[in-house]
Amino acid sequence: MTACARMLGDHPFHVTGDKYVRAVAQGAGAMPLLIPALGDVLDIADLVGRLDGVLVTGSRSNVEPHHYGAPPSAEGTLHDPARDSTTLPLIRAAIEMGMPVLGICRGLQEMNVALGGTLHTAVHDVPGLNDHREPDQQPVEVQYAPSHPVRLTPGGRLAGLVGRGEARVNSLHGQGIERLAPGLAVEATAPDGLVEAIRVEAAPAFAMAVQWHPEWRFWEDELSSALFRAFGEAAAERAARRRTA
Repeated sequence: MTACARMLGDHPFHVTGDKYVRAVAQGAGAMPLLIPALGDVLDIADLVGRLDGVLVTGSRSNVEPHHYGAPPSAEGTLHDPARDSTTLPLIRAAIEMGMPVLGICRGLQEMNVALGGTLHTAVHDVPGLNDHREPDQQPVEVQYAPSHPVRLTPGGRLAGLVGRGEARVNSLHGQGIERLAPGLAVEATAPDGLVEAIRVEAAPAFAMAVQWHPEWRFWEDELSSALFRAFGEAAAERAARRRTA
């Protein structure tokens, strides 16, 4: 599980949310381990060789625009360069080595950027697109409540998980996919046309990302439960292959 670099008080920490940890442990049936945001200090190839899956978590921070050739973000935008320098090469290496990957919110944006796509730095400022940010003055239960429907791509992996063509999801993001990276397939779209889920077409293993937050009370939602279960099964298959190699 990827981590963010944060200052807590006077000291720097590597952190991730409890909701991700519990979704991996209980929803995917896997052992959650934190990958620190150390950038070049990590030997990414060696790290990937020791793991059975990677969850690229969400975060309040945004991917720095220089990674996809865009102008600087608006003043005051939260960034995490240490995370960027860790997750972007990690995603590429994991996919190349056939490791299961699941991206959530920022994780979807990172997957798109890592593979050559671009982002809207502020979806709510783009004509024709809706405001996908959460109502931040409301209780967290309201922020993470289902916000809008998504259309699941017919014949896609997500549609196959639940056997239908639509689902309702929450919405807590300011950035979103502008240009889809080469080799990615759209798995879901919002009513305004924004890409809400993607799949790496040629990946030898499970490699998907969603713009919403399925980790939030995943046990209450059919699609969220199925998504983490599928990710866990793919990681277990990799673990079994590693044991017999």
